[in-house]
Amino acid sequence: MEKVATKSSSKGSLYCSLFGHNFEVSKKITYHVKEYKCCHCKKEMTTNGNGHLTELTEKFKEINSVLERIHKNKMLRFSKNKTQYSTLKMTS
Repeated sequence: MEKVATKSSSKGSLYCSLFGHNFEVSKKITYHVKEYKCCHCKKEMTTNGNGHLTELTEKFKEINSVLERIHKNKMLRFSKNKTQYSTLKMTS
C-alpha cells in the first residue's frame, strides 16, 4: 500500500503551532471511538484503547474500519431482536 501524504498549508501549520489544533469529529466509528481532523492543518487523529488521542496511521484506519463493521452488524442484529421481543406479551 502506498502512503498518502496530506498537504497542509503553511498558514494552517503555523496557526496550529502557535495556538494548538482545532479538532472536529470527522467520522463516528462507535459511541466511544471517533476520528478527528484539524480544521487548519488537516491532521487526523483517533481515540485509542485508553481513550486518548493518537495519530491516525494506516494500522488505526484498518482497526477503525473493522470496528465500525462489527458495531454496525451488532446494532443491526440488536434492532432485529428488539422488534421480535416487542411483539411478545407477558401475562401474569
